[in-house]
Amino acid sequence: MNIQKEKHAGVAHPFEAPDYYLVDDFFSEEHKLIRQSVRDWLNEHVAPYINEWAQNNHCPLHLTREMGKMGLFGPALPEEYGCPGLDQIAYGLMMQEIERVDSGIRSMASVQGSLVMFPIYEFGSEAQRQKYLPRLATGEIMGCFGLTEPDHGSNPGGMTSHFEDKGDYLLLNGAKTWISNAPFADIAVVWAKNEAGRIHGLILERGMEGFSTPEIHNKWSLRASATGELVFDNVKVPKENLLPGVSGLKGPLKCLDTARYSIAWGAIGAAMDCYYTALRYAKERHQFGKPIAGFQLQQKKLAEMVTEITKMQLLALRLGQLKNEGRATSAQISMAKRNNVEHALKIAREARQVLGGMGITGDFPIMRHSMNLESVITYEGTHDIHLLITGMDITGINAFR
Repeated sequence: MNIQKEKHAGVAHPFEAPDYYLVDDFFSEEHKLIRQSVRDWLNEHVAPYINEWAQNNHCPLHLTREMGKMGLFGPALPEEYGCPGLDQIAYGLMMQEIERVDSGIRSMASVQGSLVMFPIYEFGSEAQRQKYLPRLATGEIMGCFGLTEPDHGSNPGGMTSHFEDKGDYLLLNGAKTWISNAPFADIAVVWAKNEAGRIHGLILERGMEGFSTPEIHNKWSLRASATGELVFDNVKVPKENLLPGVSGLKGPLKCLDTARYSIAWGAIGAAMDCYYTALRYAKERHQFGKPIAGFQLQQKKLAEMVTEITKMQLLALRLGQLKNEGRATSAQISMAKRNNVEHALKIAREARQVLGGMGITGDFPIMRHSMNLESVITYEGTHDIHLLITGMDITGINAFR
C-alpha cells in the first residue's frame, strides 16, 4: 500500500526498527521475543486506533486488563507478587515499543509500574505488597502518583500537602496536579508532610471521603492519556496505609528514577516511528522526477535522525546494563531522559518537514508524537532541571538555590 494513500484509523502502519549499530546483538533471545510479542500486540490492538483515540481525547481504559496480561505493569518486579520478574533491559524494550505507538499509553504503563507499584514494593509493608501489587499487575486496579502541586513542580520539597496524626487515623489536606491516570485511578500513592515537615508516602483509595480527582481538559498533548488533579479535603487515611519504608524526599525521587528510566527508552520508540515514517515517505514521494529521498537536504535530515537514534539506543542500553548491576545513578538516569527526549522531539519536527503538509494530518503519527513529546520533555523533571542535575553531579555545586 502506498504510504501517501494510507489512512491511520483502522490500519496499523508497517514498521521496521532502525538498528544501524547492530544493537540487537546485545539483547538476549528472551529480550527479542518479549519485544516482538509486545510489538505484535500493539500492532493489533492499539496502533490501528490510536489516532482516533487521540483525536477524540479518549483514554482507552479497555486495554488495561490486556496490558496486565502482557506483563506491561511492573515488569521488573518479582514474580511472587504476580509480576513478570524481568530484567531492566526487557523493561526498557517494552516501554520503547509502547511509546513507538503513543507516549500517552506508555505514560499509563509507566505510572502504574514505576510510580505506583515500585514504591509499594520498595517502601511498603508486606501486607501492603500482598494487598495491592497482584491486582495492580493484572490491571484489575489502576493507580496514580501524587507529587507535583499547583505551586510546587520542580521544587517538590516545597509541597504544602500535609497530614496530622489524629490517633486512629491520619488527616490529609492539600492538592496535587498534572497527575497521569488520576481521573480513573483506584488508588493513589501520595506524598505529603507530617507535623514535623517530614515527607511520607500514603496510599489513598478511591471512595475515601474528601478525596476527589477532577480531570484536566483542553490538552493539546497526551490526548490518549487521562490527566487530572488530586484534592484532599480532610481525608481520613488509615495508619496502615502509610508507607513505612522511607521518609524524606529520597522516597519520591527514587520513584522518579524508575519512571525516568522508562522514558529514556520510550522516547527511542517515538523517534523510531517518526524516522521510519519519514524514510518510507521520502522513498515513495516523487518531485522533480525522482523520490525526494534522492535530494541532499532530505538525506541530511534522515541521516541525522538515524544517527541520533543510534546514540539514544546506546545510551539506554548502557544505562540498562548499569541498572541490572545496581550501579546506575540518578544523575545518569537524568542524562538519558533529557538527551533522549530532546532528540526524539527534534526528530519528530524534522520528520514532519519531510512529509510536508501531510505531516500535520492524522493519517500519519508524526504530529501526534511531536505534541506528546512536548509533555514528555517537561514531566518527570523538566529539560532544564535535568541539565542542572548533570551540572551539580560534575561540579559538586548545587545550582538550584
